Amino acid sequence: MRYLLLAIAVVAVLVIVLRKAHATGVPAVGTDAPDFNLTSQEGKSVSLKDFRGQWVVLYFYPAAFTPGCTTEAHLFAEATPQFAALGATVIGVSHDPIEKLDKFSVSECRNKFAVAADADKSIMKAYDSVLWLKPDWAKRTSYVISPTGEVLYSYTALNPDKHVENTMAVVQKWADEHKAKS
Repeated sequence: MRYLLLAIAVVAVLVIVLRKAHATGVPAVGTDAPDFNLTSQEGKSVSLKDFRGQWVVLYFYPAAFTPGCTTEAHLFAEATPQFAALGATVIGVSHDPIEKLDKFSVSECRNKFAVAADADKSIMKAYDSVLWLKPDWAKRTSYVISPTGEVLYSYTALNPDKHVENTMAVVQKWADEHKAKS
């Protein structure tokens, strides 16, 4: 009986911890995207305010040079011209030091888009993108932010394969709908 009570207590604590981990301020679709001001490759500043009037595909990834993150970076690099043709800018964010991201930007992102360092994890927290089991890493989460700064889409999945496809579909759908109205 004592072990059963102990097991119930452990499960209850885990439920509370998991709820807290997932109860942070996820930017909901239709709300304003949290602003950010981050350092990207070569020490450049990247701020959401700099992209007002443009689509932003903001994606968080766990760590540069890991297999999934390298795959995702390649996919976003290949799709960057398509995003640009639709008026969208891609920005990747991780907690990696900027020196590591400088190398990652050249080799894996092929200098196609900005990668930014979230040194204090404040942006990862604002976008509910901290990987709770490994808090120095981001969850693999992609956001589509409208030209007015509104979150239109978010997608979280450890597998990198659908992030580009899903975010591209959202931007493309909006472009198609607005083309039809013009």
